[in-house]
Amino acid sequence: MGVAKSWRFSLTPAAAKLAPLQQPHGYNGGGAAPPKQLSSRSPRTATRRWSLACGLMLFGLGLVSLFTGHVASDLEWWYTQRVASRGFYLKLTGNGREPIDVWKSKYSKFYYGCSDRGRHYTPAKKEKASNGYLLIATSGGLNQQRTGITDAVVVARILNATLVVPELDHNSYWKDDSDFVNIFDAEWFISSLAKDVTIIRRVPEKVMRSMEKPPYTMRVPRKSEPEYYIDQVLPILLRRRVLQLTKFDYRLSSNLDDELQKLRCRVNYHALRFTKSINELGQKLVMRMQQMTTRFVAVHLRFEPDMLAFSGCYYGGGDKERYELSEIRKRWATLPDLSPIDERKRGKCPLTPHEVGLMLRALGFTNDTYLYVASGEIYGGDETLRPLRELFPNFYTKEMLANEELKPFLPFSSRLAAVDYIVSDESDVFVTNNNGNMAKILAGRRRYMGHKRTIRPNAKRLSALFMARDQMDWGTFAKKVKSCQRGFMGEPEDMKLGRGEFHEFPYACICEKPLSSIDNNDHHT
Repeated sequence: MGVAKSWRFSLTPAAAKLAPLQQPHGYNGGGAAPPKQLSSRSPRTATRRWSLACGLMLFGLGLVSLFTGHVASDLEWWYTQRVASRGFYLKLTGNGREPIDVWKSKYSKFYYGCSDRGRHYTPAKKEKASNGYLLIATSGGLNQQRTGITDAVVVARILNATLVVPELDHNSYWKDDSDFVNIFDAEWFISSLAKDVTIIRRVPEKVMRSMEKPPYTMRVPRKSEPEYYIDQVLPILLRRRVLQLTKFDYRLSSNLDDELQKLRCRVNYHALRFTKSINELGQKLVMRMQQMTTRFVAVHLRFEPDMLAFSGCYYGGGDKERYELSEIRKRWATLPDLSPIDERKRGKCPLTPHEVGLMLRALGFTNDTYLYVASGEIYGGDETLRPLRELFPNFYTKEMLANEELKPFLPFSSRLAAVDYIVSDESDVFVTNNNGNMAKILAGRRRYMGHKRTIRPNAKRLSALFMARDQMDWGTFAKKVKSCQRGFMGEPEDMKLGRGEFHEFPYACICEKPLSSIDNNDHHT
């Protein structure tokens, strides 16, 4: 189905700049310039000061040129070629008119992921010298649990505790009884973080037998500051020796000092490796996609019935949809009554598969683009996916690419999600229709790994466009979509201190490359 035909088909109702850069804590470069790191200084202030300074410099050079001629010209050439072409590219993109390459950011070469320990970073406490044993019970699906595991390591360091390998959630909606060792490489997890935190597989039997009471269990408030753990949790740990924190997801503040943020990055992007069987299958699927095409887009679709019901939105399925989703909503007694129209206007509704397809075509992806669709159960099944498949006929899923190889994984939703995670991470472009945990985690990882193109829908602005698209031609719609998506395309300039969760915007772990290395690479290419 072409764009024009798809344009008439609807599943929905009719109805920063980069901050200046600073030296990271603990940098010990041997004579080389330290990596520059994102800071909280106002980008507008810094840009204006630099522009004023450069303007005065060029004015002075202009006066000098009256007497020296070519000297000023040479210096002006140096400024435009060596300075304006680097970190100050924001002047070029600030007016929003420069076209964006939908496959790759041309500014990603200026930055890299940096999470090394600082010069004054203290070694991990040995088990016998620690303040006790910390047990962690994570919560939710795979990627929600991933955030909990990451923060568990940081909390263990804050408390100077020995961390026991976290326990995964077996009781959530997904009903997956996989343990940590079934999803992640436990040995690598323990050894790679040995300088940060002492991690063991279980509390020693001798310690458990010596305890007069079972381990103390508590749940800390969401996004608690390190001071909370020191003031409220540490005294209990010292008194009871073994402490379990339950429902551990997003229980640590997003804003920490740089050393703790870098520890988050070391855990999330380096220590949490999938098991050999999961990784091998994921890489096989990546290879099969790459054998068919030189580049592909991974689309993460969250369109499960429970997720749609929880959102309180309406997706155009008539009375049948309203009845089915309202019945599912009854599972949550505390959910408020929501206005579907208001929720859509607020950008709280995930895009339908059809809307994702229209957004991609409007951004410039052609119908011969290869899609890998990462998803669970899709509400409405093949009929819901049909418009997306007609817009992009080269449509593949893990089930289509693996078949027999996938059978051992089918009873385990977290292992299936891990396979999707690998293929999505390796894709040239990652697109999501939602603001869920996998979307956030992968967006942050792809920034850390070189600002690989990651497209997140600006749902609040796009929703108005989708509701009014019958009132404009395709060209106008496409132009408006491109405008809406500025700042949501995974560009380095999207990184703004304090924007969103750290897992999505890992600003403390993004450094600027030295000018010399960029110039040398450009020369060789």
